[in-house]
Amino acid sequence: MAVVACVDLGSTFTKGAAVDTATGELLATAATPTTLRTDVLDGLRQVVAEVERVAGPVAEVLACSSAGGGLRIAVVGYERVVTAEAGHRVALSAGGKVVHVHAGPLDAAGLRELRASRPDLVLLVGGTDGGNAEVLLHNATRLAKARITVPVVLAGNAEAAPRAREVLESTGRHVVATANVLPRIGVLEPGGARAAIREAFLRHVIGGKGLSRGPELARLVKGPTPDVVLAGVEVLADGAPGVVPGAGDVLVVDVGGATTDVYSVLTPEGEDATLRKEVVAPLWRARTVEGDLGMRWGAPGVVTAAVAERLLDDAAANRLAAAADSRAADVAWVPATARDAAEDAELAELAVTVALRRHARPAGPTSPGKDLRRVTAVIGSGGALRHADPAAQQQVLRPATTDHAGGWRVPEHPAVVVDTDYVLFAAGLLAEQHPEAAARLARRLAVTPTC
Repeated sequence: MAVVACVDLGSTFTKGAAVDTATGELLATAATPTTLRTDVLDGLRQVVAEVERVAGPVAEVLACSSAGGGLRIAVVGYERVVTAEAGHRVALSAGGKVVHVHAGPLDAAGLRELRASRPDLVLLVGGTDGGNAEVLLHNATRLAKARITVPVVLAGNAEAAPRAREVLESTGRHVVATANVLPRIGVLEPGGARAAIREAFLRHVIGGKGLSRGPELARLVKGPTPDVVLAGVEVLADGAPGVVPGAGDVLVVDVGGATTDVYSVLTPEGEDATLRKEVVAPLWRARTVEGDLGMRWGAPGVVTAAVAERLLDDAAANRLAAAADSRAADVAWVPATARDAAEDAELAELAVTVALRRHARPAGPTSPGKDLRRVTAVIGSGGALRHADPAAQQQVLRPATTDHAGGWRVPEHPAVVVDTDYVLFAAGLLAEQHPEAAARLARRLAVTPTC
C-alpha cells in the first residue's frame, strides 16, 4: 500500500487527506488553521502528521494552494466581445480570480487601472491566428515599458506572438508563451493557457507571496486550488476509462468565505457538438468564481447581489444585511445559536442561487443558457455545507434543481451530494500520477447522495 497525503493550503484552513493509491480509499482527513503569520508549511506539516497518525507513513505529499488570496489574473485582450472575453473565460477555468479585463489598445489610463487591480499575473491575448496583430504588439510594448513586473502569459495571435514575446523579454519581463486561446472565431482552446498559467503560478506567484521560506513550498504545490478542483471534477465526470466508470455531466458549487465557485463538466450533444454558433464558443468544462459572494468576507455582497436578482424584499434585505456585516467584520465567527445557523443557511442559499445564475445563464440575448438537464450529480462543497445539518444542506443546494429564473434548463434527476470529506481537491492532485486512484476516490461522490 502506498499512501499519498494530499494537502490544500487555503486562505483560512489547511486541509489534508491520506489516500491509498492502490485502491483510491480515503484513509484519513485532517484540518488546521492556515499558518500565514509564520510559514504555511507549519500548517501543512501539522496536517500531514495528523493523517499519518491514522493512516501510517506517507510516501509522498502533493499540495495545492489558494493561501495569500489565491491567484489574481488581469486579462488584456483585443475586443471585449471576442478575445478579451475568451481570455476571461480561460483565466477563470485556470483557477484564477479575474481582477481586471482590458479590451483594446492600452493607454495611460488603462495601465493605471491595470496596476490598481494588483494582479499576480497578466494573461495577454488578442487576435485570431492570421488576424489582427497590431493590438497584441501594441499591448506587449506598453506592458514591456510599464511598471508592471508580474509574469505574462502570452496566448494570442500565433503569427504575432514571437515578436510580442521578444518585446516583453527585452525589458526583463518573464513570459510564458502558449497556443492562442482563440485560434479561430467560435473556437476556444483553453488547454495551453491553463497549463501556462499553472506554470507561472508555481514558479513566480507562490514564491512571490512570501508564504514560506526556502524552495520546499514551490516543490510541493502542484497548482492553484481552483484549477486542481476543476481537475478533480473532470476526473469525477470521466472516470478512468475501462476501469472506473465516470459520472457523466456534473455540477459543483463550492461556497467559501470569500467567493462562491461553480464548476460544470457537460457533454455537448446534437448540433452543439459540431456547430459553432457563438463568436466565443462555450467552455464545456468550465469554472466561474464570484468574488462578491461568500459566507464571511463576501457576505455583504451576497445581500447586494440577491437584491439585484430580486430574491429579497426590503425587510429581508435589511435583516440579512446586518447579519452579513457582522460576519464580514469577524471572519472567524461561527454560528452559536439556531438563528445564527438559519441565517448562515439563508446566505448560503442565496450565494448558490446567484452564482448558478451567473454561471449558467445566457451570455447574450441570442445565446442559449447552459443545458444542465443531463447532470447526474449536483455536488456542494465548502464549510457552510460540510458543517450544516441535512435539512440545511438540502435548503442550500435546492436552487440547483428548482431555480428556473436564470434562463437555462436545470438538472432533471441528479444525485445531490455534499463533499463532506472534501475529496475533489485530492482527486485533482492525484489525477496525473495516479488516475485510477483519483477516479475511485471521486466516484464515491457520484454514488452516495446525501440530500
